Amino acid sequence: MNLAGLSLRDLEYVVAIADEGHFGRAAERCNVSQPTLSVQTRKLETALGLTLFERSKRRVLLTEAGQAIVRQARVVLAEAHRLLALASEGRGSPLAGRLVLAAIQTLGPYFFPLVLRPLREEYPLLTLSLSETRTAEIVQGLRDGRIDAALVSLPVPQFGLTVSPLFIEPFWLACPAEHVLARGGALSATEIAGPDLLLLDEGNCLRDQAIAACGAGASVGRHATSLETLRSMVAAGAGYTLLPALAVPSGPDPSGLIVTRAFDVDGPGRTIALVWRASDPRANGLAKLAAFFRAHAPPGTAACRDAYAPV
Repeated sequence: MNLAGLSLRDLEYVVAIADEGHFGRAAERCNVSQPTLSVQTRKLETALGLTLFERSKRRVLLTEAGQAIVRQARVVLAEAHRLLALASEGRGSPLAGRLVLAAIQTLGPYFFPLVLRPLREEYPLLTLSLSETRTAEIVQGLRDGRIDAALVSLPVPQFGLTVSPLFIEPFWLACPAEHVLARGGALSATEIAGPDLLLLDEGNCLRDQAIAACGAGASVGRHATSLETLRSMVAAGAGYTLLPALAVPSGPDPSGLIVTRAFDVDGPGRTIALVWRASDPRANGLAKLAAFFRAHAPPGTAACRDAYAPV
């Protein structure tokens, strides 16, 4: 096989299959029919003389040879995207084309709906691919090129990244309506360190921030996998928790089971930032994207003044 027979599109197909573990989802991601994707993948395997995927009715697995090919395909595609980005930067164009934007799970579902419409109006040539995961997976995805930029909560304990703080999001207390913490004056974070504190599972940055905010021990409280599960546990009377401001409903809880309270002026919170690889040639465009997010800081948050922070 020579270079003339190697298509970047085919490489996109095999990377999508490897990521999704499913031909149907990979085809949807690539905006092609599943038969087209399957045929092209077979042709690539034939041309390479390798079987890249172990296929069954239930799952698709990479073969050992496939793992090596996909690793290199990611490198080739990343360099191809850099070539296009350099051309765009040279023309002074705004961000255009596909951008894989990730967010931590405790932010994405609440922030994306607020900014997607103005974002599409500001960047009509930008095609967003959105995802949500934990900070560790985001950092790894940035490192290996699967993610272009990400919305995270600081700090990010990794080097090789450009970090642009966007806004400070305060935490609120969510507690059962009949709980003693549901009433009173100014609320301090130290008041909530106790056995009734509900936390997210280990590996979630919000868990660590909640522990640090109220001075609780890491073993305190019961655990949940998501904010919505935490909210349900509070409604069931299992305890109380901290919620980021964007996850707090604008009005009273319709069920009447949960009371949310703001903390005093020195209450806990987190700094949300946009992060991307320092080597990305679209740096100027990504900095403008960060400025856009900063200018659209949601109500109840405070926009950051400093555009950059070292990591």
